Amino acid sequence: MYVSARSDYALRAMLAVAAASDGAGELVKAASLAEVQDIPLSFLQGILLDLRRAGLLHSHRGAEGGYALTRPAAEITVGDVLRAVGGSLTTVRGLPAERAGYHGVAAGLTDVWLAVHGAIATVVDSTSLADLLARDPTGHARSAS
Repeated sequence: MYVSARSDYALRAMLAVAAASDGAGELVKAASLAEVQDIPLSFLQGILLDLRRAGLLHSHRGAEGGYALTRPAAEITVGDVLRAVGGSLTTVRGLPAERAGYHGVAAGLTDVWLAVHGAIATVVDSTSLADLLARDPTGHARSAS
């Protein structure tokens, strides 16, 4: 699996929006996201548009405008974000894994690529933004106090 800068930035932006709103629905400005996550603003604006079109963010215009999650962070998975900005999770020669066709001695490769795709989907579809926010900076789950 190749994680593009676009996918990485999208996940970082979504986590920042989720952390800032913390269930309160607070709006986060694109310029603030760009600065805090060190993402070029012009690149981020295209990513935010994709996330909005995918129904993961909603935006409000104006001086008090910004972005907020469309549903709780526990209901948005890493897979949702990756698919919103990158399409298929796994590609072979630029095609979705399920479209990679082989013949002869290489015919078994399709099954391998589909298994890889399934393994990746299992991980990213079972990890929510809330799961990631619940980890401390060292990557370990935070204990409930």
